[in-house]
Amino acid sequence: MNATYIQNSIAQLKTEIFMDVRHRTLQKYTGVPVLDENQLFYLLVPFLNGEEWQQKQREAAITVGIVYAALSAHDHIEELNATSKEQQLTVLAGDFYSGRYYEILAMSGNVALIRNLSQGIVARCEHQIKVYETKKRSIEQWFASISNIESGLISKFFELYSFSEYVPIMEKSLLILRLEREWATYQRGQVSLMSKALEESARYAGATYSNVIQDKIVQLKTELLQMIGDASFLQSDVKQALQARVEASIASTNG
Repeated sequence: MNATYIQNSIAQLKTEIFMDVRHRTLQKYTGVPVLDENQLFYLLVPFLNGEEWQQKQREAAITVGIVYAALSAHDHIEELNATSKEQQLTVLAGDFYSGRYYEILAMSGNVALIRNLSQGIVARCEHQIKVYETKKRSIEQWFASISNIESGLISKFFELYSFSEYVPIMEKSLLILRLEREWATYQRGQVSLMSKALEESARYAGATYSNVIQDKIVQLKTELLQMIGDASFLQSDVKQALQARVEASIASTNG
């Protein structure tokens, strides 16, 4: 397995997701659904590692991708300007994608997947709502919320199909990537609600946002490389692909 095979696998999954949610009018005004290729990669790691991956797993993975597309569409609604045609259609796009994964789940009759994804969606929304609440939370509590938002649905998918040993690696990887995006956005002066919440908690703890987020990223990368190295269930080529992603991220950060 090489980088080309991995990229082709991601592209194939992305195409299958697009095929299930394509709509000409929505695509004209909102573009194709937003899919995070890193999330798709980690969703596919068990398959890339040679785990049993029958049609039911493939269909479930597509459904997870559609759920992320629906949630991402709603995340892209502007807080102060949701009245334009494009913004209104983005709302409709999120609702349309939501309807598609509910329809696919209902037709599959996969009650366990329905239950797991429903629980995952509820938990994700609860963590997102916390940025609007006035209750003070610790920095680690915010990191836990970010981790759930990024990887909770994939964790539910892994747990359902007995891929639980992949969860810690996937969770740390996606948390690192989200924190790096938050830091890059913060440096550009475009502070998200999550970064504001983290900054307030850091200040309350007598620290700075810069130190807190950069220290956490370094800590997570160190732990992740150790975890990948110790993972006896991973094939050598998959282990190398995972390590390469972390090391590339480190090089980018240092550069």
